Amino acid sequence: MFIYVRYGVSYRDLEEIMLERGVSVDHTTLNRWVTRYCGAIVDAARRRKGPCDRSWRMDETYIKVKGHWVYLYRAVDKHGKTLDIMLSQRRNKPAATEFFALTLETNGLPRKIVIDKSGANSAGIKAINKMLKGFGCTIPIEMVRRKYLNNIVEQDHRFIKRRTRPMLEFKAFASAAATLDGIEVSHMIRKGQLTPGLCPFKQFAELAT
Repeated sequence: MFIYVRYGVSYRDLEEIMLERGVSVDHTTLNRWVTRYCGAIVDAARRRKGPCDRSWRMDETYIKVKGHWVYLYRAVDKHGKTLDIMLSQRRNKPAATEFFALTLETNGLPRKIVIDKSGANSAGIKAINKMLKGFGCTIPIEMVRRKYLNNIVEQDHRFIKRRTRPMLEFKAFASAAATLDGIEVSHMIRKGQLTPGLCPFKQFAELAT
């Protein structure tokens, strides 16, 4: 599974690689493994990853699923460490609010969030600040809308795009979300966010146990 989400191989390529090593697994089985287990692996990675900076960068990129474009919400801190991801069929205020809430739950309260000119994202931050105020938080999250400050997350999209491009497009939303979870975890391992110095394959395997 790690080989599939980390490197540019197809399920059929991986089936052949494993057969050469004496393991007979059908490519459809590999697909089911990724869909079933990658969500749990990213949940484990969320719990185990190291601390992040309180200055965040948030942006979305496009992913094609069954002929339609959907939106992959992603956030990193100012040093490029991955905070969280979420695949959404919509790019609107509820989706942005849901993503910010998920990211806060995993990473704590940021000092500021840098976004692009998206009205949905700014509305999402305002909704989160309203919720925080209701919980007694008197200092709102600062919202910064400067495109050049968001270059770090836009550049970070490239790893995801580089891995998904050979896949052409996903056939189902659930499998797309699970596969992207796995790709993101492999990216976090590459950045050294989990257990620096340990073999990447072993780090991924530990998350699956």
